[in-house]
Amino acid sequence: MFPIDTSDPTPLYAQLERGIRAAIVTGRLRVGERLPTVRQLAVDLRINANTVAKVYAELERAGVLETRRGVGTFVKALGAGAASRAERERRLAALEDRFLAEAAALGVSVDEAIEHLRARRHEGRGHHA
Repeated sequence: MFPIDTSDPTPLYAQLERGIRAAIVTGRLRVGERLPTVRQLAVDLRINANTVAKVYAELERAGVLETRRGVGTFVKALGAGAASRAERERRLAALEDRFLAEAAALGVSVDEAIEHLRARRHEGRGHHA
């Protein structure tokens, strides 16, 4: 469900958080969809349950997920609690900076990185249109 690469120097919690966010953005996870339990996802990914719990808690604080006690963890609908325009712009700029820094570290130009994003976006539409 969410790719984890133990050979990647990126911490496991960061890989999982990135994977969940990507699944939501690409439509593989939809608003209202229930995520696996902490324990089940930890078993499936062969990672520590505390790592999964940390990611779920962080994404809940960010307004991406919501946990309903005794029911499960779900992709949260955007609404009144959604980030303000200024907050979205700030977070998007930080994300862009991290993305472009990683691309540069891989020897990828800004134009190549943007083209890659466009191609990924097009692929995502093809699978979920």
